[in-house]
Amino acid sequence: MQISVTGRNIEVSEALRARVTEKVGRLAHHFEQVHKAQVVLRVEPYPGPNQVVEVTVWGDGVVLRGEEASPDMYASIDHVVDKLDKQISKFRDRVIKRHRLLAGRRKQQAAVAAEAALREGPGETETAPVQISRRKRFEMKPMTPEDAAVQMELLGHTFYMFRNSETLEVN
Repeated sequence: MQISVTGRNIEVSEALRARVTEKVGRLAHHFEQVHKAQVVLRVEPYPGPNQVVEVTVWGDGVVLRGEEASPDMYASIDHVVDKLDKQISKFRDRVIKRHRLLAGRRKQQAAVAAEAALREGPGETETAPVQISRRKRFEMKPMTPEDAAVQMELLGHTFYMFRNSETLEVN
């Protein structure tokens, strides 16, 4: 696994780099599909827990992200790796559970959800002023709505744009 370590407002020492490589490298033992990890160590100037570690891990069809802050950088590294470990086990449990479901049941649930969305109609929701908060460009790989929901939850986002593998539409 390729691990990239960068520092913001901090000089990354060899000891810190070794600790990050050791801890983040363990994630590959639990989750074989991990290809790359990006770790950002930063020190925030304000009081409080200001030693922040951000870790983003890319694998086959999954992106995991964790962030942790504490007064000690080594503790932040340990906590964020623990958090990612929990996310990985949660993801694996969901994958196993999802594969056990029958294809017919998934189609039935999608049909029920689509019917409910049609019943709501566009006129029942209030419109708020549109504000673009961020723009990103990335390659969208086709995935099922269930995979997209798992990705959205793992990333901690409130929405997730994806290309539906069944209809090839952007959702």
